[in-house]
Amino acid sequence: MENIQVKLASRPFGNPKESDFSIEKTPLPSIQDGEVLIKTAYISLDPAMRGWMNEGKSYIAPVKIGDVFRAGTAGEVVASKNENFVVGQKVTGNWGVQQFGVSKGKDIIKVDTSFAPLPMYLATLGMPGMTAYFGLLETGLPKEGDTLVVSGASGAVGSVVGQIAKIKGCRVIGIAGDQEKCDYCVNELGFDACINYKTENVRKALKEACPEGIDIYFDNVGGEILDIVLTQIRFKARIVICGAISQYNNTEPVKGPSNYLSLLVNRARMEGIVVFDNAANYGKAAKEMAGWLNEGKLKSKIHIEQGIENFYPSLMMLFSGKNFGKLVLEVA
Repeated sequence: MENIQVKLASRPFGNPKESDFSIEKTPLPSIQDGEVLIKTAYISLDPAMRGWMNEGKSYIAPVKIGDVFRAGTAGEVVASKNENFVVGQKVTGNWGVQQFGVSKGKDIIKVDTSFAPLPMYLATLGMPGMTAYFGLLETGLPKEGDTLVVSGASGAVGSVVGQIAKIKGCRVIGIAGDQEKCDYCVNELGFDACINYKTENVRKALKEACPEGIDIYFDNVGGEILDIVLTQIRFKARIVICGAISQYNNTEPVKGPSNYLSLLVNRARMEGIVVFDNAANYGKAAKEMAGWLNEGKLKSKIHIEQGIENFYPSLMMLFSGKNFGKLVLEVA
């Protein structure tokens, strides 16, 4: 039996090319005492993957050329020499883009699929949900009556941010690039409004949706939209920098906000977040979000593509906006 692996073959310049990755067949890995063998069921596809391809200092080391590409994963234990894990146990971890992974058990988490389906543990109950939870509650500091704007509003992080903000009593305005996605945010998730940045004048639409200004902006896209939002923030506003997907494939330097002096005028704060900083409290967050899911206060949309051989075209959906909801790759 073989193990199919996707490896980083070269570092992209601008948009990743299919040739930047290699698909290789290797022998099925064997396990030693204390280890488990996991068959991958789902692979998480996330915008952060683009940053992991770049050489240079960041919050996490880049993927090395020739290494299995890093990814959040979910699967089933198929062999175990670790007393803490039994065959058939469903787990999540980060063993990368491959059909089978080996773990010593310390870097994988048991999950209960009787409560939620396995892909949910890569979505609302996984890293995207944790990012939304801690980024909003610990950095955005929402208060009842605040006006929150979130870009990438229908995505894995943005959709959860908006829903938690509603739970906390905020007015929520989303920004997305598709009318179906905007309608979903308003009609299904309960946002107060959602702006289609491809068909609307964002500056004008924000003024209409947020007549008294913006208290919290949760930024997933960067670029021009961040710059526009900065012109409409209120006194003591909080800007949470989670991502900048509009800038990830630039061949020129990232464009910073020209309206940053609005932070000074409004005594506002802009702060970046990295979900790993809150790892010690994941359990607390998962418990609270699981409760909201059970109560119907929190909904999740998962977009599933098929086949590890389709890793590259599936990943590129993130940068064209073709995915709708949390994007995962199902492994046969």
